[in-house]
Amino acid sequence: MVQYYWYPGGYPQPQPQPQQQQQMTPPNIQPTTPAAARQEESYIENILRMNKGKLGTFYFTFENNKEWNAKVIKGYIEAAGRDHVILSDPSGKRYLMLMIYLDYVTFDEEINYNL
Repeated sequence: MVQYYWYPGGYPQPQPQPQQQQQMTPPNIQPTTPAAARQEESYIENILRMNKGKLGTFYFTFENNKEWNAKVIKGYIEAAGRDHVILSDPSGKRYLMLMIYLDYVTFDEEINYNL
């Protein structure tokens, strides 16, 4: 911290402060708890990953697009990332869809969801 004092000319001058040696302290790292792991698993991409291979109906909307403002895809989950999901419909056609457009997903069977 620098403190200022006034000398006769009227301009502030920094007053030197004795330097204190700072010790590095290790960060407080908390071990991963089951509760923390559960909270992380609740993200949509993790839920989709836990249900890889299942057939679901995915509802997407695209704002300000008059020609193609909604899309429904019934397909199998092949992969899911933080910002995308890869689906394949029963005919084998594959879709790479962005999560920002995903509204919701329905499944005709029980889904895997670990709490």
